[in-house]
Amino acid sequence: MALTNLFRKKSAQKVPEKKRGSGILVFENTSEVIKAENTLKAQGLAVTVMGPPPEVRTGCDLVIEFPLVQELEIRRLLEAVGIPPLQVVPVTSPLLKPVNLFQIKDFGGHLMVRAANMKITVDKATRTIVNISGGGCPDVPYLAYELVGKSLDTAPLPRDLGHTLCGYALQLAYEEIARQCSRL
Repeated sequence: MALTNLFRKKSAQKVPEKKRGSGILVFENTSEVIKAENTLKAQGLAVTVMGPPPEVRTGCDLVIEFPLVQELEIRRLLEAVGIPPLQVVPVTSPLLKPVNLFQIKDFGGHLMVRAANMKITVDKATRTIVNISGGGCPDVPYLAYELVGKSLDTAPLPRDLGHTLCGYALQLAYEEIARQCSRL
């Protein structure tokens, strides 16, 4: 019995069950990712914007993860609106797994969410935005100026104020911190 085990091939590391059957869409730039995400979500498709694995990074810091069974439908929709992906990559190994964009840190009275390179911090008791930081885009100071000191309930949406990768990442962080605060 021990000899037979010596000659068996060790199986490759498997993709976790929940990620089996997913793929990622790779685009040339962030604008295309945002347009593709809006297009696909408008059609009711379950897609998630993630950070790209290093093996497929092309310069854009975002990819879209999707159920692989919907690949044909997704390709048709995106081609119809003029934003076909550069690549469609099935997630076949843990090395190709997209990276979660969110990091959450609870500081007691304050909660911070980081999405990609942007951070938003709120006072948990009042839901007031106390800090915006990160990124390197030219609109970050403007976004901070417009949002800090305002409540999550009344602040303008970052996507309505900024149009860069940093503005988009801040919108994701804003949505996540609003979800987190609604659970408190």
